[in-house]
Amino acid sequence: MNSPVDREQYGPQARPLPYERGTDGPRVVLVGVDGSRTSLRAAAYAAGLARRQGSGLVVVFVSSPAAYATMISGVVAGAVQQTHDELAEELRQECRRGADELGVPVTFLGRRGDAYTELCAAADETRADLVVVGASEQAGHRLVGSVATRLVRTGRWPVIVVP
Repeated sequence: MNSPVDREQYGPQARPLPYERGTDGPRVVLVGVDGSRTSLRAAAYAAGLARRQGSGLVVVFVSSPAAYATMISGVVAGAVQQTHDELAEELRQECRRGADELGVPVTFLGRRGDAYTELCAAADETRADLVVVGASEQAGHRLVGSVATRLVRTGRWPVIVVP
């Protein structure tokens, strides 16, 4: 099942760099953001890493409908969606500013669906060399498992979890 993708690119164009010993780090750094404190710290870490490595940065915002979304009224569902859209727009603007300030090529992807599934798909599609996410702030995730834990267990990319 493919979800709708909202893709925007900011900053300079990515350029392949010649191989140089000691600088063969990631070429595409993908970071998942959801507006939480830890995801914004993860975005800052990923942006700094991309700038230092001369990498492209892919910022992925996933609008995840709550499990109870089918039970709420249309008015409430509309308000929830409007909140997600406003957050996505704020993140887009921050990506534009960051791309200009840091001189890093940034691609913003807005998606809908399950965060883990969409982050995996985005990492595969963009051929990410590294995935950066923030640690979950929800207590229940210690028992059930968070998106970060699931990404680490997938084992397809190096994953950095920022506290």
